[in-house]
Formats: sequence, C-alpha cells, structure tokens
Amino acid sequence: MERVSRMVSEKPVVIFSKNSCCMSHTIKSLFCDLGVHPSVHELDEMQRGREIEAALSRLGCNPTVPAVFIGGELVGGENEVMSLHLQRSLKPMLKRAGALWV
Repeated sequence: MERVSRMVSEKPVVIFSKNSCCMSHTIKSLFCDLGVHPSVHELDEMQRGREIEAALSRLGCNPTVPAVFIGGELVGGENEVMSLHLQRSLKPMLKRAGALWV
C-alpha cells in the first residue's frame, strides 16, 4: 500500500493498467485526447505488478484495472471516469490537480 501511495503522489494523474485490458486502453486514450499526460503503470509488465494489483484491490478497486488517481486521490475505474467526463466534472478536476491548464 505504501508503494501505491508513493506512486500516486508523484504525478497529477496516475493510471494503473494492463496492456490486455480494453477498458484501460479506453481510459488512457481519453486522457491523451484531453491533453493530459498521465503516469501509466502497466501491471502486467512490472516486476511487482501482482503486489500492486493486490494493494489496489484492498483500496477498493474492483476490477483492479484501470485504476485512476487524480491529485493523489482514487477516482475509480472506467465507469467512474467516464461518468465524470459525461457530467463535465472531469476537466475541472484535472485542472485543480494541475494536470490540465486549458
């Protein structure tokens, strides 16, 4: 858990993902389309990816990927991020976190 906390505090937007997950791809594409450059951690490519995935599960991420953190806080997965985007709440959140300037 400490490692996850450290990782999410390093950048305004952090995404835990897996290359094989189409929902992770969708979320990464959304952020790139918005002009945000998230820090992406591909759990299936990391040496300790299973440990991080277990920590994400303990934090309440279900499913564990994609797991999106904005401003160090867990936003959730694809459903939560897309809901925020459709409600026009995602961009203001990204601006407050310093991930989006326009």
